[in-house]
This record gives sequence, C-alpha cells and structure tokens, in this order.
Amino acid sequence: MTPTRLFSAPDSTAGSLRPDLPYGEVCAIHQPNLFPRLVTLAKLFAADYWIVLDDVQFARRDYQHRARLASLDGSWQPQWLSISTRLPYGRSTSIRGARLADPIRCRRRVVQLLADHYRHSAYWPSFKRGLEPVLAAFESTDRLADVTELSTRLLLEEVGWRGQILHSSDLLAPGERSQRLADLAWLTGATTYLCGTGGMRYLDPAAFRVHSIEVLPFQARGSSIWASAREVSAVHALMLVGSGALGRELEALRGRVLEDDPRSGA
Repeated sequence: MTPTRLFSAPDSTAGSLRPDLPYGEVCAIHQPNLFPRLVTLAKLFAADYWIVLDDVQFARRDYQHRARLASLDGSWQPQWLSISTRLPYGRSTSIRGARLADPIRCRRRVVQLLADHYRHSAYWPSFKRGLEPVLAAFESTDRLADVTELSTRLLLEEVGWRGQILHSSDLLAPGERSQRLADLAWLTGATTYLCGTGGMRYLDPAAFRVHSIEVLPFQARGSSIWASAREVSAVHALMLVGSGALGRELEALRGRVLEDDPRSGA
C-alpha cells in the first residue's frame, strides 16, 4: 500500500511561494537516535520542530540503535548501550524498516545499564518513571525507530521542549543529500535550518539558498556538562544536574545560537 504523504514538492521549488504552515521558522532534521547525545538533544531543543529522518539507510556505526553511557563520578570507562537490530533487507534497510532482534532482552538491557550507571543520582527516580513508555514500546512493537524516537521524546519532554515532530517518510521530497534536506525544510515552511558540525562538512548551502532558507551552524558550548556532549548520551547530563537546570542551559544555548542568525537582526 502506498504511504499517505502529508505534502509533496513540485518538480522545481525555485521561486515558489513558501508554504504557510504552522510548525515555526527554525527546523532541525535528524535520524531517530537511542537516548541521543547532548549535542543532538541541544540542536533539536533549539528548533521549533524536528523532522525525524526515518526513511534513510540504517547505519550500524551511527547512534540509531545505540548510546554511550558514562558513570556519574567518572570512575568507569564509557559503555555502549546497544539494541540488537535485524535488517530485513540487508544493508539497504531503512531506519523505519529496521526491527528489534530480541525485544524482551533489549528491554532488560536498557533497564539494567541505565540503572547501573544512574540509580545513585537524585534525579533517577523521576527519570525512571518517565522511562516507562519507552520500556513498554519493547512489548508493543518490533520497530527500532518507534523505540528510539520515544527515547528522544522522553529527553525533550524532560527539558521542557515545546516543539513539534514530523517524519520525512510522510513528506514527498525525492532529492538526494543536501537537496532533499532543503526540500524537506521548504515543504514545512522553515526559514532557518539548524545544521550540526558534522553536517556542515558535506552540506551544500546553495540548495537552501534557492528556497531562501538560512543554514545556521549549530555548536554546543557552555558549562562543563558540554565536555562530553559529542560522545555521551544526554541522560548523563540529565542525571548530573536535573531536568530544570539542563532545560535552562539548553534554553540559554538556543538564545545564543539564534542570535547568530542573520535574520534575527542582532
């Protein structure tokens, strides 16, 4: 059955009128990650909406099915929390096509490793309660993307994000790489696209200029919690400082990043 598409791009969107859609002006596009790194969470938090890039090829060396955890006192080496994943179509399997290989075993591993690392945090009891919908998903679905997106939603809710979530699989934007990202941002009405340091190495800003979309480099910087922001799951920072303090940190970072947007008039 052909999937329902929310919107589709015309053959050429150059010079077309920007869609008047209610999601906001600042867009982030990122694959669903398992308990994402702090730098990823911060980028999503800074956006008005997140387009979940769920129909691109699954990559085992990425963070789509795994997260790195670190002990609160720094006494342990960071440890991978990985979810066993089955790819029905081999290497060409998309993220939304990836399946949990052993959901019950994966659920036990998530609970065990998170508790091993963070049960001594004052913020663990509250986080553990919020974790229940993520754990329940292991019993109701075998889709990896459902679980990983829920894990990201949990962290965004913990820090008070008020944005919206869309999915690339619901949007008809058939281009490749930069062109596709630009079309996804245009289709949903963005005027600013947040791009992480990794993406800036390959992104072609010209594809966005055609749509009058500003590409804004996103760099996480601030207090000491950012020291491992590119390697360790944001759960670590949450368990160190709590949701309130982390939310304020992310809000301050968002303000600094958006001040650098030429459209802000700053």
